[in-house]
Amino acid sequence: MANTRFFLDERCSKGLKPSVLKVAIAHKGKSALVSLDAKILSNQWDGKKSRVVNHPDQMLMNVYISNVKQQIDTIILTLANEGRLGSMSAAEIKQVIESHLHPEKQQAKEDEERRAKSFAVRFIKCAESKSKSTCGLFMQTYRRLLAYKGEELEKLRFEDITKDWLIDFDNFMARTAPSRNSRNIHLRNIRTVFNDAIDNEITSFYPFRTFTIRPEATPKRNLKVDELRTLFTYPAEEHALYYIDIFKLIFMLIGINVVDLCRLKELVDGRADFKRAKTHRLYSIKVEPEAMEIIERHHGKDWLIDVMDHYKDHNDFTRRMDRTLQKIGPVKRVGLGGKKIYSPLFPKLTTYWARHTWATIAMSIDIPRDTISHALGHGTNTVTDIYIDFDQSKVDEANRKVLDWVLYGKR
Repeated sequence: MANTRFFLDERCSKGLKPSVLKVAIAHKGKSALVSLDAKILSNQWDGKKSRVVNHPDQMLMNVYISNVKQQIDTIILTLANEGRLGSMSAAEIKQVIESHLHPEKQQAKEDEERRAKSFAVRFIKCAESKSKSTCGLFMQTYRRLLAYKGEELEKLRFEDITKDWLIDFDNFMARTAPSRNSRNIHLRNIRTVFNDAIDNEITSFYPFRTFTIRPEATPKRNLKVDELRTLFTYPAEEHALYYIDIFKLIFMLIGINVVDLCRLKELVDGRADFKRAKTHRLYSIKVEPEAMEIIERHHGKDWLIDVMDHYKDHNDFTRRMDRTLQKIGPVKRVGLGGKKIYSPLFPKLTTYWARHTWATIAMSIDIPRDTISHALGHGTNTVTDIYIDFDQSKVDEANRKVLDWVLYGKR
């Protein structure tokens, strides 16, 4: 049987200010404390008689604590009569008592716990833990979910998101997003939130065991060697030559992402060392003489290259560069105003093609797949990777072979 007694908790106040009066519950060698709505000084409590003394409201307070003690003892006796007490811990008894003494607080606590475990709240929390750019992608998904479920999204539980639910959501997105791969981004974000919730023991439910996110084959995003050589040597308009130079540099630095290129400040021992913005993994690229020539031609004031000296941010630069790359080709002027008519060589060309092109060419000249993967900054993230450093010289040699083949036809 559990025992109860009054306890004036002076651990924080040290007797210098009013302390909370509590009921201590002893059960199975453990104890738990239930706080009462009563605060008194140490000289206002008679521990032997368990009564309030020397207090202007002592009579009222003694009636209150007596009634509460009686309620607690009644609850414990009821638990014993129901056969539940023997299997309960002191902390579990306390929880039952507090739910009876303060039902409104217990309800508020349960509501808060339920809200903390809701899909919408966990989604936002997971998004906020990501980098700024990734968080932005997650919030795009959240807006899609909000458009799909409206106010019901806040009440959505993880267990509500079944395979059928995901299929319906995908069909909803398809009305405005016909691209399978663009919809897959949102589905993968939802899957990430599920994995996060499982890791934090919020849920064990996982609809992605049966719902498969299937990618759709994308059009080619790489140039053939002869096409790349044509681009590198094309007599483009003066302003376009700058963008061709930057495209060359991206290619020569193994398809470095524009954001990472723009953030470089200096080289260390002839290498571009940085942490990738996308993956936050450390990365190192040997800068070959051909790449160094471009860097010296477009060196920035505060940055390795001058992009950030002329553009608001890397996104603004990338948009302008992509638009210009997609116009490169023969140009005619027609009409009295001499309007330019472009015949683009590569109308879908973007900065990202440099990365795909490097990988495709590397594969064509028999660079091992594992070397290409490490060159692009793709880690397998296995336990083995933690203990075995990949030989960076293999990546350096691979890049040199790719450049020799593209620039000089040497294999």
